[in-house]
Amino acid sequence: MANTKTIVPFKGTAEQEQKLHEVIKAHKGQKGALMPVLQQAQEIYGYLPIEVQKIISLGLDIPLEEIYGVVTFYSQFSLNPKGEYKISVCLGTACYVKGSGDIFNKLSEKLGIESGQCTPDGKFSLDACRCIGACGLAPVLTVNDDVYGRLTVDDIDQILAKY
Repeated sequence: MANTKTIVPFKGTAEQEQKLHEVIKAHKGQKGALMPVLQQAQEIYGYLPIEVQKIISLGLDIPLEEIYGVVTFYSQFSLNPKGEYKISVCLGTACYVKGSGDIFNKLSEKLGIESGQCTPDGKFSLDACRCIGACGLAPVLTVNDDVYGRLTVDDIDQILAKY
């Protein structure tokens, strides 16, 4: 099966762009301005698509390549939008040995997306994490703030149906 990457089109608003320009203006010329501008831009948009990175590049007069390097280096930043329901599957040791890899793969297959991606309708995003500190409930996944433990692949349909 070919890997068909799902692209969610950028849907920034004029209001969001105005807020971003205000943030850039407030930090322009300051040493170390890039990190706070990126953090606030992600708060405004929910993620940092190339369109937003270009605005920051022009506004702060920093090469786009440098901005992209920072965004891809730090795990706090996302290049992809997050869904209304953010699913995170723990792939830490305790969860993985109890089958979380299979659960992650089943979710990826059912949603038609890979790690770090969002469904085209914006409803679900899927990520893997290393440990959420609920090893006694392994394998574990979260949907936003809801925690599901002691899972099997057969539980996936029932969990998704709730959302």
